Amino acid sequence: MSFRNFSFATRLSALYGAALLLVGSAFGADAQNNAKADENGGYYVFSYFVGNGEDGLHYAVSRDGYQWTALNGGKSVFASPLGKNVKLMRDPSVCQGADGVYRLAWTVSWDGKSIGVASSRDLIEWTDVKVVPTMTHEPTARNSWAPEVFYDKKSQEFYIVWSTTIPGRFSPENEGTSEDRLDHRAYYITTKDFQTFSPTKLYFDPGHNVIDGYLAEQDGEYFLFYKDETLRPEAKKTILVAKGKSPVGPFENPKTISAQNWVEGPSALRVDGAWLVFYDCYRDGKYGAVRSVDGENWEDVGDKVQFPKGTRHGTAFEVDRETFERLVEKYGDK
Repeated sequence: MSFRNFSFATRLSALYGAALLLVGSAFGADAQNNAKADENGGYYVFSYFVGNGEDGLHYAVSRDGYQWTALNGGKSVFASPLGKNVKLMRDPSVCQGADGVYRLAWTVSWDGKSIGVASSRDLIEWTDVKVVPTMTHEPTARNSWAPEVFYDKKSQEFYIVWSTTIPGRFSPENEGTSEDRLDHRAYYITTKDFQTFSPTKLYFDPGHNVIDGYLAEQDGEYFLFYKDETLRPEAKKTILVAKGKSPVGPFENPKTISAQNWVEGPSALRVDGAWLVFYDCYRDGKYGAVRSVDGENWEDVGDKVQFPKGTRHGTAFEVDRETFERLVEKYGDK
């Protein structure tokens, strides 16, 4: 790799080498040989927030998908310029479209009816930063949480999925099924250009409180990873996956995949022909992960992953070598 920032690159290479040994011991000789077939690994970025999201967007990078190193010395690389009422940048989701432009969406507040969006060609300079109304047509809607951006190659559209509580819609108004009488369902909008957006529609109602929907596709099959946010009458707080034949489902046969409960914010990444699904173990102050080759059988690999301290709900995505090296050169050692 032609990094100019040698000290950072050296540390990153060392982390990759150590992870390669972990991959081999955990998954056998075949996995180790597959990883060795490309000694440089892949080029992966993780967008995340820390604290309450006050300081903006953070990046971590990885060559193997397991060991992640914070960029910019763990400091924010982009802060929301949207104003005091939408100053947070929680749950940042990044997705690249067919035109090569990266799109960013995030939660702007705990109780808003809008989300924040922005665009970038290099993951460094962000433009067209704005607030997009999502639930203003619902007078009693309490929030718009954790928007996730997915680009569907077949329809050439972006899907933005988030969760909202509308009191009384799915449970008695004064009860709810989780903290603060919340009872979420997933909603969505579509767009081709991040300039015009479709009307909001209900996206996913599994019959219980649901947040943090993350959509992925492989070989024409769509995977919806999400959190069962139910607290009452029995706490769930687990990550599930359901599958469908289109970006809007129907999503069927839900299955719990997280190795523990009290987790949130799933994000899926394809690494060496397998799924890696990361999630925020927010009570433990760390990240966990599960792995699957077939999308059916999942194993806990939480002890194989390492994320920067304080990493909260984010999105993992693959980039090309040029983009990766540009980020490392810009933010590597700070």
